[in-house]
Amino acid sequence: MQGWLEGYLLTGRHGLFSCYEAFIHIVDSMFNQHAKWLKTSKRLAWRRPIASLNYLLTSHVWRQDHNGFSHQDPGFIDHVMNKKAEVIRVYLPPDTNTLLSVGDHCLRSRDYVNVVVAGKNETPDWLPLDEAVLHCTRGAGIWEWAGNEQDGQPDVVLACAGDAPTLEVMAATSLLREHLPELRIRVVNVVDLMRLQPHTEHPHGMTDREFDAMFTTDRPVIFAYHGYPWLIHRLTYRRTNHGNLHVRGYKEEGTTTTPFDMLVMNDMDRFQLVIDVLDRVPDLGARTALLRQRMQDVRTRHHQWTRDHGEDLPEVRDWTWQF
Repeated sequence: MQGWLEGYLLTGRHGLFSCYEAFIHIVDSMFNQHAKWLKTSKRLAWRRPIASLNYLLTSHVWRQDHNGFSHQDPGFIDHVMNKKAEVIRVYLPPDTNTLLSVGDHCLRSRDYVNVVVAGKNETPDWLPLDEAVLHCTRGAGIWEWAGNEQDGQPDVVLACAGDAPTLEVMAATSLLREHLPELRIRVVNVVDLMRLQPHTEHPHGMTDREFDAMFTTDRPVIFAYHGYPWLIHRLTYRRTNHGNLHVRGYKEEGTTTTPFDMLVMNDMDRFQLVIDVLDRVPDLGARTALLRQRMQDVRTRHHQWTRDHGEDLPEVRDWTWQF
């Protein structure tokens, strides 16, 4: 299929390769060669641009309700990130409208390898289509309507990249705003993963001034990421506030289970994110002890519930954004 698509693109047409996320690794070496060919061909004046090679990775690591550990591997992104920045793009749309915008952009582009990761299950539409287009154009942005910071001075930044991480960050934000209304929260969503790199390393990268304005220079940043967490550290290790960055993601814990149990197994669930905030925001003190206990208790309770009922807790399964 990979070879078929490469040949198809060379005829001047457009294509999309859709695959289970865990099994796209079977074409790792073919991706390598196509990326290298693109880098080289762009330097040859007699080579005309061709439509980008677009991967759509779905049935991803966080939603394997009827499959198991073998189907849980988000590492293709890490593999792709090793290639030259001039030909590589990675997108993690958080909802349907951002996926439409990303898809439109990728199918119009030339001489890139575009990797789009999006699940097949229902998810909230966080943004109307016009705002989704603006958000995707920015690549990363502050969701002002989700947070409650005042005068641009948050106490904590909750960041996310990917549809499942976005849902958990939004749910954690809702819990914090309910139980700690005085806590000033900034919510940042990243669609274009390359935005996290310095602008000197990738054409989509942020300058230090842009990055510092969005993620602050001194506040705790809790980042929920779709894949292996160390990739976010790799992309941001030279940033001013890297020492305050705490990343949650997939850490090779999986089985055939419910979607929320997968998140709990990898410590990326909404209740753990709330605990992370309590651990890292200074001066919250003993007044958060009861909230921490509640968060820990519901994580414990969910385990037996999923074993008894084969589904997630009602307060998780039926949760909706209220603010």
